[in-house]
Amino acid sequence: MQMETVQSPPPTSPLPPSAARLWRVAAQRNLRNQWSQLATLRKDWSSLSSRALSHANEALNYHLHQQYMPHKALGVLTDMPLIRSRASIKLHNRQVLATRELLESYKAMVDILRKMFEASRLFRCFLKGSINSPLLQFSERSEQKGDSSDTGDGGGIPVYTFLSISSHEKYTEELVQMFSLELCMKRFLVLEFVSLGYDTSQVKQLSWSTELYAGEFKHLSGCNLYCEETHGPVLPRSRDGKSDMFALTFDNQLSSDVLEVYLTTWRAELNIDIFRVNEIFEIVGEEIHIKLC
Repeated sequence: MQMETVQSPPPTSPLPPSAARLWRVAAQRNLRNQWSQLATLRKDWSSLSSRALSHANEALNYHLHQQYMPHKALGVLTDMPLIRSRASIKLHNRQVLATRELLESYKAMVDILRKMFEASRLFRCFLKGSINSPLLQFSERSEQKGDSSDTGDGGGIPVYTFLSISSHEKYTEELVQMFSLELCMKRFLVLEFVSLGYDTSQVKQLSWSTELYAGEFKHLSGCNLYCEETHGPVLPRSRDGKSDMFALTFDNQLSSDVLEVYLTTWRAELNIDIFRVNEIFEIVGEEIHIKLC
């Protein structure tokens, strides 16, 4: 005799019907807003990453041209006084400019991750005031002190058809984790490119704890990428959680082959599984009836 499969009934909201209707309408609108912002931020990240790669490539080329200048054959220009030194100065100035643009792009990418992080924490919808209050709050936790009955997820019910608030949060957590790991790796690469031609004396030597721009550590703290114990940014690591990088310091003695590998690493974005990212946006887009990618 074959036993029938008993399916669990969908969860019901502990809120009164009127409050549940109010919550669902507001939660649906909020999910659309937050996921639309995340999709836009993802596109902005791609654009900035490409732009930063172009600046890094320029900085590398100008650096290599300076290295080759003393040995270049200049033909009829050889007898012109100071031609090599003047050309080297111009190349150095262009390298400085390209490096400055690279830092600006990196700063903008930190800001994008910060906004991703903030959006991922605004999925819950809390009722403010009485249970029938039309006032709503989108945040990580309720402002109502001493009230633990409102978890902001409608009691775990699906917001649209299948996915609850916690399911949406798990997807955003996965996304933010990938981009966080990639930002750590990009910070390592930025430091390497900034170090080209840098004064690497004992006093001015760059290290992982060097702040790349004013306020960077504060911004990284907002993304959970600054460690108070070590007083420095979280070390770069792969998605499996492993990191073999300790006491990182940077100099200008890297070979052109190594620098080319760094450019390839930047382009590949190894910590971002693009297929998984697209899959998440497709699943959520179908659920909330918006094309996100």
